[in-house]
Amino acid sequence: MEKITRNSGGIKEIIMLAIPMVLSFACDTIMIFTDRMFLAKLGPLRMNAAMGGGMLSFVAMAFFLGLTGYSTALVAQYLGSGQKKRCSIVTTQSFFISLIAYPLILMSKPIMVMIIQRSGIQAEQAVYQITYFNIIIFSTIFSLIRSSLSGFFCGTGETKIVMQAAIASMVANIILNYILIFGKFGFPALGIKGAAIGSILGGLLGVIILFGKYFSRKYVKEYNTIKGFVLDRVVMLKLLKFGYPAGIELFLNFSAFTVMTYLFHSEGVVAATATTIMLNWDMVSFVPLLGVEVGVTSLVGRYMGAQSVNIAHKSAMSGLKLSYFYSGVIFIIFVFFTKELVGVFKPEVVSDVYLAAVPIAVSMIRLASLYVFVEAIIVTFVGALRGAGDTFYSMCLTVGLHGFIVIVTFICLKIFNMPVEQAWLAVVVTFICGAFLIYLRYRSGKWKSIKVVVPVGDISMLDGFHEV
Repeated sequence: MEKITRNSGGIKEIIMLAIPMVLSFACDTIMIFTDRMFLAKLGPLRMNAAMGGGMLSFVAMAFFLGLTGYSTALVAQYLGSGQKKRCSIVTTQSFFISLIAYPLILMSKPIMVMIIQRSGIQAEQAVYQITYFNIIIFSTIFSLIRSSLSGFFCGTGETKIVMQAAIASMVANIILNYILIFGKFGFPALGIKGAAIGSILGGLLGVIILFGKYFSRKYVKEYNTIKGFVLDRVVMLKLLKFGYPAGIELFLNFSAFTVMTYLFHSEGVVAATATTIMLNWDMVSFVPLLGVEVGVTSLVGRYMGAQSVNIAHKSAMSGLKLSYFYSGVIFIIFVFFTKELVGVFKPEVVSDVYLAAVPIAVSMIRLASLYVFVEAIIVTFVGALRGAGDTFYSMCLTVGLHGFIVIVTFICLKIFNMPVEQAWLAVVVTFICGAFLIYLRYRSGKWKSIKVVVPVGDISMLDGFHEV
């Protein structure tokens, strides 16, 4: 069982666990951000296309990424209950799911290309977008395997390893993209194709590093990572049972967010450019918060596995404090340095499109300064609910929220023909309402009675499964 001390679940513990994950997700953000910044130098169309193509690639794997991502909570619960040898078995099942998922993802290519062609975006942007998507889709296998291995290290509290792999991927990605996009050191200038290829190679490096750590002597001895490389029906069923809501949630939520983005892009190249600039900075503010979510999920899962509900709650509150501190810093930057943020995406040859997009992007980023506090609430309480095993209701709440956002965006842009700034304001207000509903679910306390794994020596509750 997990050892409980006075400091368990406190700010220090959440910081020690979450900060490496914040930095890891920050590295992912920098990779994507740098790609688009490089492409912005070639013109707004390529930058916009990389965002749209990248989002569709993520949609294609989102269900499986959410499903395998639940391994973090399951590993943490086994660790907290004193069953360390089963942690690696969880990772193995997640790895098997990834291998099955990859050919299914590749089979979705024609559907995704059709979506691009019928989305209403500018034809020239669609050509670049299809080019980028057709290459970057092959990187999904690395994302899935990385999710599986990261779930193990996050669930066991070894988040520094995930951070190290992310840093290596980021450095490789930035260097390779600079070389391949602009044609440096004798390589041909591949433009948007180079951005996709560089991202694939950077992701591969991260997976190699994680595999090396996972099968190192320490983890083979402590967690039985080699002998645990077997198909286990009991653990697989648990992962599927508690993970499928997370998979559905991520797929539907990101699909809805992608539809919302396409609705903004369909308003013309100026609106698409302003939206892309704003969402790039919104990504900078949001993705590191996912590190806090992973930390909260891991700690809540660990202490729920140890039957320490009060410490699990304390962990969630510590995560919320950390999220609010980070969001406050982002708020200041978004409000007082807005024009400088937009200027980062200034093309080498300034066009009328960029000049027209600047004031719109400035307004949207300032509105996003309020949005970051809403994101802090959402990621903290969703992470806590997921760690406790309350995945179905958290799925229903977040899916309903994102679905409603698509409806709001469509009504604002297509029925009332509002300016994109006003439509974005409506989206932010909707998110505020949704965050309140998620908080109410957490406050109800129903997550406290959920049993995902059986503590060592306790066979009274098997949650529908027979533990081996």
